[in-house]
Amino acid sequence: MSHLLLKGAFASFFVLLLATTIEAMEQNKQPNFVFIAIDDLNDWVGYMDGHPQAKTPNMDSLANQGVAFTNAHSVAPGCSPSRNALLEGVEPFNSGLYPFYEHEIHKDLKQKYTSLPTLLKNNGYQTFGAGKIHHGPEYSAAEWSDYLKPQHFAKTYAVGKGFHSNKKASYRPTTNPYHQMLDHQVTSYGINVVGKKHEQPFFVAIGLEKPHLPFDCPVEFYDALPDKILPPKIVDNDLDDIGPEGNSMRRAREDKRFSDNGRWQDVRRAYLACAHWVDYNVGHIMDAVKKGPNKDNTVVVLWSDHGYHLGEKKTFKKFTLWEEASRVPFIIYDTREPETFGREVKQGVTLINIYKTIAEFAGIETPDYVDGFSLVPYMTNPALPVEKPAIMSWGQGNYSVRTQDWRLIQYFDGTQELYHNQEDQNEWHNLAGQPEYKKKLVELTALLPKQEAPTVEKYLAGWSIFGADKARLRAVAQQQKNAKSQSEKPQEK
Repeated sequence: MSHLLLKGAFASFFVLLLATTIEAMEQNKQPNFVFIAIDDLNDWVGYMDGHPQAKTPNMDSLANQGVAFTNAHSVAPGCSPSRNALLEGVEPFNSGLYPFYEHEIHKDLKQKYTSLPTLLKNNGYQTFGAGKIHHGPEYSAAEWSDYLKPQHFAKTYAVGKGFHSNKKASYRPTTNPYHQMLDHQVTSYGINVVGKKHEQPFFVAIGLEKPHLPFDCPVEFYDALPDKILPPKIVDNDLDDIGPEGNSMRRAREDKRFSDNGRWQDVRRAYLACAHWVDYNVGHIMDAVKKGPNKDNTVVVLWSDHGYHLGEKKTFKKFTLWEEASRVPFIIYDTREPETFGREVKQGVTLINIYKTIAEFAGIETPDYVDGFSLVPYMTNPALPVEKPAIMSWGQGNYSVRTQDWRLIQYFDGTQELYHNQEDQNEWHNLAGQPEYKKKLVELTALLPKQEAPTVEKYLAGWSIFGADKARLRAVAQQQKNAKSQSEKPQEK
């Protein structure tokens, strides 16, 4: 071989080595995270088949591009316990944070736990936030490099459409320009972060508030729906096999009011409109991800904090351990791994696993106390058995276990419900008392928590307390409320 040919061979080898090294460095590079939190969105999303008239093309597209966890569930059926568990990485039965808490609880939580944003910020990430991430305002410098301060505008409403009984119980389309709507401001902030090149890896949390009450969104999304909204399937004797604690969780009065006044049609239309509006904003976020400078090194995590009843089980809102209050949209889209696109995980999982999943993506160790398991292996092997059961709680002693095909609910008083969801998607038939299902009942009961932390008593919201110590804790919450009210009164001079 001539000297010239040898030199050329070495040059080619060097180029190949350099290319391989660069590729390896890119693969080991910490990803950016786009963390899309949606408030109160149930399975009325196209790809989840929750309602045939749902208009969510952007979330449907995201599910087809990423990995859709179609049997994903909230840790608890309410904003406060769900978000506390997800962001601190601790199951309610290990933290004692079963119900809702006043916003002051976050001061104590910061002392005890390392939240997900704090973990990332402490390990080299820039952390940006907007909208509802924690339950209530919590914008500390320990967690966030920057947080959006939105503008607030009075709403204007389309005449003759929808109805309302007060500011929160509103089911009306708005006529405000988009930039006056909170979700649009939150989306625009997120788009601005995603559209920039950053020196450090970034985590941007985009908290969309709809379809949380009030069900108000731009009139175009309301008008895009059919005049007649199909009701969910409901049977009159559905509740005949439900015990007292399960029944006490229902918002039966609100269901009856809408039924008696013929208002369910308007409520459901407004909810679907808000879901359509949220989907519009998700679409703009995803456009920014795909067109931006970070498009090849970003992981998108989309989730809703819990589900929502719209008449099923003759109840309204969340706050139960049934399917409609627990099942949520949950999608992970890793732009670096195109072979994972369009995959579906059917095993029952909960959002407690988000903390460890993001930490593994980032190559960061989690604190020892963090619960759950990483879902990263399921991105390439969606049929893997789950490491731990999907458990939901609503008060100490009240739990639901969800597997791929079954749901067990056990209340603090020992009453149980067992549903074969593969055959009974609406959970109409409680099988717990039937002898032929005793073996399945024993199998699922063995998955319930073996130990329970006592309920954290400071900053309690009394209305949200259920479970083993309900009467005493509601009295404690009332005492705290009275003491707070007294301390806030102007003192006589």
